[in-house]
Amino acid sequence: MIFINGKWGIILDYENNNDCISLEKIADLDKLVNYSAELLYDNGVILTPTDTVYGLICLPTSNIAINKIFEMKGRPVNRHLPIIVADWQQAESELPIAWNQPARKLAEKFWPGALTLACGIIENDVKWLAGRVEVGIRVPDHIYIQKLARKMGPLFMTSANRHGEDTPHTIEGALGSLVIAPSLAIDGGLLSGAPSTLVNVNLPKPKVERVGTIPESEIERVIYHG
Repeated sequence: MIFINGKWGIILDYENNNDCISLEKIADLDKLVNYSAELLYDNGVILTPTDTVYGLICLPTSNIAINKIFEMKGRPVNRHLPIIVADWQQAESELPIAWNQPARKLAEKFWPGALTLACGIIENDVKWLAGRVEVGIRVPDHIYIQKLARKMGPLFMTSANRHGEDTPHTIEGALGSLVIAPSLAIDGGLLSGAPSTLVNVNLPKPKVERVGTIPESEIERVIYHG
């Protein structure tokens, strides 16, 4: 049971006895953000709704939490985790990425929203990005996630589904698909399940590598005519 703003948050009784809070019952979102930060600093993993699907969030400096996510999803450890940020300014200022003109145009138009940008990594001393030449970055259109990233800095996030399976649209489905339970589950109701559009801007000519919520025609219009 979680005590927030003088009231006990609603807890759904799952077999794993894991804490699950409904966003509809949260009176003070900042309290939830602060509590979430404590969990993440303690090597926790949080299951949260986004503007598209349910996702798993962890601190990028916590190898323990990262390994938990791979175990939860049954995901191969050689598959890198994407990054979420609060806004494009945070991406530009806090990540060692090649923030080129196409990236900036797309981010300014579609963030926050269902757009993932694959950006190149420049030489850096960020240990948790060591060995990577490219990284996927997104700003979900979800105030809880934005507040959390603004408080903590860039975070790792991946969809909350068993590797190779579709992402469930409900909190019950997401919890049921994971191999082990998260530290905290946040119920955001029924989600659309539509994927974000993935654009690789780390190429001589940007390329849509996954068609999603944002049509490819809109991506091209912003890059070349925006």
